[in-house]
Amino acid sequence: MSTALTSTNEPTRIEKDSMGEMPVPSDVLYGASTQRAVLNFPISGVPVPESMILAFATLKTATAKANLELGKLSQPKADAIVEACNTILGGMHDRGGIARHFPIDIFQTGSGTSTNMNANEVISNLVCIANGAPVGSSKNAEYLKGDNAIHPNDDVNMGQSSNDTFPTAMHIAAAVAIKESLLPAVTALAKELDAKAKLWDDVVKIGRTHLQDATPIRLGQEFSGYASQMHHAEERLHRALHTLGELAIGGTAVGTGINTHPKFSQLVAANLTNATGIAFREATNHFEAQHAKDGIVEVSGLLKTIAVSMSKIANDIRWLGSGPRCGIGELKLPAVQPGSSIMPGKVNPVICEAVVMGACQVIGNDTAVTAGGMGGVGSLLDLNVAMPMMAANVLDSIKILAGSCTTFNEKLLQGLEPDRERCAELIEGSLAMCTSLVPVIGYDASSKLAYQAFAEGKTVRELALEQNLVDADELNILLDPRSMTSPKE
Repeated sequence: MSTALTSTNEPTRIEKDSMGEMPVPSDVLYGASTQRAVLNFPISGVPVPESMILAFATLKTATAKANLELGKLSQPKADAIVEACNTILGGMHDRGGIARHFPIDIFQTGSGTSTNMNANEVISNLVCIANGAPVGSSKNAEYLKGDNAIHPNDDVNMGQSSNDTFPTAMHIAAAVAIKESLLPAVTALAKELDAKAKLWDDVVKIGRTHLQDATPIRLGQEFSGYASQMHHAEERLHRALHTLGELAIGGTAVGTGINTHPKFSQLVAANLTNATGIAFREATNHFEAQHAKDGIVEVSGLLKTIAVSMSKIANDIRWLGSGPRCGIGELKLPAVQPGSSIMPGKVNPVICEAVVMGACQVIGNDTAVTAGGMGGVGSLLDLNVAMPMMAANVLDSIKILAGSCTTFNEKLLQGLEPDRERCAELIEGSLAMCTSLVPVIGYDASSKLAYQAFAEGKTVRELALEQNLVDADELNILLDPRSMTSPKE
């Protein structure tokens, strides 16, 4: 055990790589390559997302099984790698958690080579521990020989390159997060919006265009529009899963597949499909899959669209709930917390605000992802070199949207109620009611009636009766707000 100290004065051990010796904290399971990256990239203090590390463990399991099937790895070696990956997938809680052993900053080498080697080293050292050998001894024949020696490059990284493993892990992580987190949250929100649309289909209210009074609409119709937005979001997520299903693995360094078996990528994709339930497949063209990141840009754009949908729904609801006495007040939002430290009794639409802020962040993330995918920025000749940043932003967007949908559903939508009396009151006072009189008395006369009603503070109904413009019974039919919402019935 070395007594050398790192910059944090931790006790260390000495590890070696192709560049020589490197002091590494004694309790971690990574090696020299990872430690160099830790020292090289003290940028944000934010490590590569844990979901990416889990995706790497899932990928390394799939590659070990593929290499076993191809006769490249022995059964004991493949089993040892799989068991080590299972330890990572289990969270490594008895060793301080995943973050302790995967510390590299998001802003690192743009290919993600550091994170790929981090995974290789940790897996190799977990095998050392399983064999009762010292951490870091995977390359030392004094401790491990034959099937017991799991080399981080030769065995764990067999048939792979950082240039195809990192983009593959990006797709795995994003697809799993969408399938397990975001898609269920969007589906639940769509279901609740559908229920509200049916429940409130009898509530007639005034429509608004340009934030000005328009013809009547049913509250259920408005909410059916919101529900449709979320159903479209579901469709977008299924398109995203299809896009993410195409994997770069097997392209190795530049897409040619050097140092790997021709069937390797197909077997890995099949193993990943079995492990995740997501339809993964080999890239149609490995050069596109590695040289560009158009698929990730596309997925980020779909996530941005969902964020825009969420912002529309949340903002409409906070407008419709504004008041309670001096605003629109057609909706009664559930009170979840006091709204002011100075104004007693004030309650604010905080859930709506949180959702809108989340949407802003997703839009910002998409801008970063778009820049990272651009030629001359991230996509340079035969490799994209902005992948860690792009992965982190896409995963952040998925997390924000999933949390936004769930919170919006549970904290606001499920407790939302209409103010039926307020809806009826505002309809009766709206000048837009005169629209239904146009076919009977003409546009000019209807327009004059609206202006006069506004000037005199009267309703369209009152003024039309005073002037005997239309028979009272016919007027009641013409000014029936419900019929205005279903003119074709």
